[in-house]
Amino acid sequence: MKISKKDALTWFRFFAALPEDEELLTKQTEIVYAAMYQIEAAVEAQNRALIAGIPGLKSLCGRTLYVGPDDRFPAGCKSCLLGTGLSAVRRTNRCNIQCKFCYNYGELDAIPPIGEGLWEIGGTRLYERDLDLLLSVQKKPTGIAYVYLEPFMEIEKYYGVVRRFHEAGVHQHLYTNGLLATEENLRALGESGLDELRFNLGASGCADSVIEAIGVAKRYIPQVGIETPMTPEFYDAFFKKKEKILATGLDFINCAELHLNDNNLPNYLGENLYACRLGYISPIWSRQLTLRFMRAAAEENWGLAVHDCSNMTKLARDLNLKSKEGGWFGASGYACEFARFPYEAFLPVLEDDGFQFIGEEPLPKGYNPGELY
Repeated sequence: MKISKKDALTWFRFFAALPEDEELLTKQTEIVYAAMYQIEAAVEAQNRALIAGIPGLKSLCGRTLYVGPDDRFPAGCKSCLLGTGLSAVRRTNRCNIQCKFCYNYGELDAIPPIGEGLWEIGGTRLYERDLDLLLSVQKKPTGIAYVYLEPFMEIEKYYGVVRRFHEAGVHQHLYTNGLLATEENLRALGESGLDELRFNLGASGCADSVIEAIGVAKRYIPQVGIETPMTPEFYDAFFKKKEKILATGLDFINCAELHLNDNNLPNYLGENLYACRLGYISPIWSRQLTLRFMRAAAEENWGLAVHDCSNMTKLARDLNLKSKEGGWFGASGYACEFARFPYEAFLPVLEDDGFQFIGEEPLPKGYNPGELY
């Protein structure tokens, strides 16, 4: 059904007022899905218009979009989208800052530890000395990523593990907000064999010290770039310091479409949201800012790769991973991250007179208020 915006708003106000433990009827669920489709269809139409204006747009085997030189597209993303997926290596359960877009916002003091001396690899806790056993028993991945939360809180513990995976020929990338990066620890990471370092420049508001650290990192690490959730704050801060950032010689900028969960959603209530394939929920402006960002990079020839790491890219990632794991046709771990769908969070977009559905029809008989039993 092509539900009207007015009818969707009426029903969503009702759904938002329901007790949390009350389940929707089947027809009510159809109404929710119809409204989500209408919102997503309108968003995709807007995005297609923006994509059409990007010169030199490229695709990585139909799985993601980017602009710029092919050889500067991050190898870690190729591993994620084409190889055996993104194998997460976890160690540090602390962070030195709190960002409103963080998926652990509000719970940073309660993140479970991995364990003294231990590393979590593929959900299994291992000591560094266990890596030889792991690599001899299981097929090594095309790449791994060091995540969870700020590795530079204890970066000296990472060098040995990085060195062992480097010797095994596994591509490695690591995420950091960069505030604790120094020439000493960046050099040590490079000497240990880290292939790729990604700075969340938006976490620091494009701090000058982090921009300088990007330039230092380029002297020691083969690929260095930025990976940041695309927000209006990052977009504005980047363009104020664009020349200084580009002068670091970085290789790529991954513009991640910001998606929300129970932790960070309260920081974005009131924004126009949409759900991609009934999965990740995001502010509409996030990917649209990315597409404008990519257009500027292409038109101004920044000389680096700018990657549209969108919700659709995340879907492609999860389809690829399940395929490599031997999953059935269509299997994916991509899904909505809310235990209870946040109906109230979609009231702003449905109340926005400037946001229009593409086509509308009256509700079928039996779907209007008072007709459902």
